[in-house]
Amino acid sequence: MSTKHLEISQVSIEFPTPSVPFKALDQIDLSIKQGEFVSLIGHSGCGKSTVLNIVAGLYQATEGGVILDGKEVNEPGPDRAVVFQNHSLLPWLTAYENVELAVNQVFKGKKSKVEMKEWIEHNLHLVHMDHAMHKRPSEISGGMKQRVGIARALAMEPKVLLMDEPFGALDALTRAHMQDSLIEIQQRLNNTVIMITHDVDEAVLLSDRIVMMTNGPAATIGEILDVDLDKPRNRVELADNEDYNHLRAQVLKFLYERQRKPEEAA
Repeated sequence: MSTKHLEISQVSIEFPTPSVPFKALDQIDLSIKQGEFVSLIGHSGCGKSTVLNIVAGLYQATEGGVILDGKEVNEPGPDRAVVFQNHSLLPWLTAYENVELAVNQVFKGKKSKVEMKEWIEHNLHLVHMDHAMHKRPSEISGGMKQRVGIARALAMEPKVLLMDEPFGALDALTRAHMQDSLIEIQQRLNNTVIMITHDVDEAVLLSDRIVMMTNGPAATIGEILDVDLDKPRNRVELADNEDYNHLRAQVLKFLYERQRKPEEAA
């Protein structure tokens, strides 16, 4: 695996306010390998989504920057696809047509009509939505909508998949099914994933590394935990796994005891 795939280097960001600028992030440093699954976890307001938005090119860092495969990131691009908590599907289009929009944007002139149709159907099949590809969002469940949102993102063939609490609005059972699907997709595609979550079990189940952030303002990386569990992972088997429970306890300990910056916690 290449070690210089995605570099978040010395990233800080300030937002203007009527009085003094608000510093949301302070010196975020993170290197992510190709094919790695990294979760960002921390309390609300710790800047997790801000980090994701900077990598997506939606925000510009005040200091530092992001390098993806040797190129600086300073605007949105199809090499970084975002899946939000809200599926963001266009309600008047079918599942197929929602994915088609993204495919047209990225592959028009590069793939024939037949190839594009096959590619759309392939990505809907990947998320187990080929049976409902001609249904509109109002005709399918919340979990199914989120599957279409993931298919749309994957259909852009991004180098990095950015997920902002993608399963946060789903019920526990649907969420578990979606996590299993994501494990299966990532095993198959070996794509790089950065996911924001508030769910400790989700972070340990899915991740190669968990990046734990300190509380804002001026949030930074407090600790990085390597999740050295064999893949693919089975949630039922892991429930009684000593290593899994130890990792889970380390994340909880950070969130409840050490989420402040080291100098503040002293």
